[in-house]
Formats: sequence, C-alpha cells, structure tokens
Amino acid sequence: MKLPLIDQQGNAAGEIEADESVFGIEPNLAVVHQAVTAQRANARQGTASTLDRSGIRQASKKTGRQKGGGRARMGTPSSPTRIGGAVAHGPHPRSYRQRLPKRMRRLAIRSLLSQRASEGGVFVAAPDVVFGPRTAEMSSLCRAMGVERSALVVSDGVDEDLVRGTRNLPNIQAMPAQTLSSYLILTHDQVIMTEAAVRRCEALWGLNREGDGSA
Repeated sequence: MKLPLIDQQGNAAGEIEADESVFGIEPNLAVVHQAVTAQRANARQGTASTLDRSGIRQASKKTGRQKGGGRARMGTPSSPTRIGGAVAHGPHPRSYRQRLPKRMRRLAIRSLLSQRASEGGVFVAAPDVVFGPRTAEMSSLCRAMGVERSALVVSDGVDEDLVRGTRNLPNIQAMPAQTLSSYLILTHDQVIMTEAAVRRCEALWGLNREGDGSA
C-alpha cells in the first residue's frame, strides 16, 4: 500500500510504498481492546490502602451496655459504622499487572496503524522536512500538515530536536518508533512519521520482518 508524503508547507509531495501487513490489515478491535486495557492496568501503581479492623489502634472493649441505655447497640470503636473506625472492604496494595502475548501486542499496533491509515490519518514527512527545536516552528509545521486536534510524531530513535520542539505543545507528542504503543496511537487522531520510522515499524511489526515470520 502507499502512504502520502507531506512537505514542509503541508503540500502533497508524492507517496511511498509501505508494508501491507503493518498499514493495510483489517483491524482486530478485540485485540486492540485487550492491549489497551492491559497497558492502562500495568500503569497503575496499586498503592491505595485503607485500615481494616485489625489495623485500628483502639480498645476492643464494648463501648456501653447492650440493653437499657435507650440507644442503638454498639460494639467496639473500630466498627466501620463509627467515626474513626475501620473501612469495610476498602482497597489494599495489589498488583494490577496483566501479561499480554507478544503476538497480540504486535497485532494491536498493526491494527491501529492500519485503522489510522485507512482514515487518512497517517502522513510521512518528506525528506526535506526539518523538525526544529523551537516550539513555534513545530506548531506552524503541524498546522501546515493539517493537524486539527492531536498528533503523534514518530521518528526512528530519539530525536532531541523533535522532543524539544513538541514538549510544550499539549496535543502533540514525539515518540521513537521503538517505543510506540497501542494506547498512544489510540489517543492521538493523526500519526506523522519520518520515512525511517516507517521502515523501523515494518522491521519491528511486519509479518516479513527479518529472522521471524510469525505474527
């Protein structure tokens, strides 16, 4: 399949060939859902903690006689119904980690890249496009390229100038192709890639990547 090339002024500058197995498959939305859910779960700290009745440092003696006081029956001060008492069924530190098979993670990324490409949301920066370190330059470049809401700018490896130029733009995020994730693609409307990043994605996730013919 072909991906559009965009020059510095946002004009069409031709097309490049891209791997059909990365940018042209039928999206598997069920796998995408699993991958994004797992990634968000793995980002949780899981440190929320509350005191149960065994953790409350209060006397365990009954606060008053059972009958004859004219009030409701009350037990220990650590009861969840009392002020300063324990929390009933509250959270405790735990791991929310989910493990997803490598093939499913790769399929989710390929599905989202293919979906964005089918929607016309994947652009390739022409070789003469310069990603400068200044925020104003990157802002005008993104506007020229037709970015309306949010965009992911993908390079092959870490591009310091690109990171510096986009870090103050709230809806633009620079990302190396090697650390691209399903959640990032899903939460950005458009994907702008360098040609080297396209080739890196094909090498990482394509069905014909070198040394591995698996999905």
